[in-house]
Amino acid sequence: MNGRNRIDIAEERARSQALRDLIGRIPYARFLGITIDRRGDEITTTLNFDEKLIGNPVLPALHGGVIGAFMEVTAIAQLAWTMPGAPLPKPIDISVDYLRSGRPMDTFARAIIAKPGRRVANVRVEAWQDERARPIAALHGHFLLRRDEESGTGA
Repeated sequence: MNGRNRIDIAEERARSQALRDLIGRIPYARFLGITIDRRGDEITTTLNFDEKLIGNPVLPALHGGVIGAFMEVTAIAQLAWTMPGAPLPKPIDISVDYLRSGRPMDTFARAIIAKPGRRVANVRVEAWQDERARPIAALHGHFLLRRDEESGTGA
């Protein structure tokens, strides 16, 4: 390992810790118990199961709002990782397709930035439980990367 590789590894670790700190500062993400695992440029978030996340105790099933918020945090984490140093992305519009009932177990999600623009990013997220090929929900959203006054255009 040469000196450059050690610097790259140290920078990657610092960025990973900064991302975990960022998500840790979001109160709702802390309440939900969301954790982050990064491998290369891919972020996988985990919604660690807790009884408080159940929305329908008869089934029992995870609350839809919990699943939607979990996928929104996943999108923000992926944007923050992909665009380091940028302001925290803010959701403009989000739609969630609930494909299956979320069972009382850990849930995972990954985001894909479909189009990173200068001010707006188009992001897709899928959440799954035991099989990634069988997602329980999909999110499609637009996120504001910076306001007009931050871009210097004023428009």
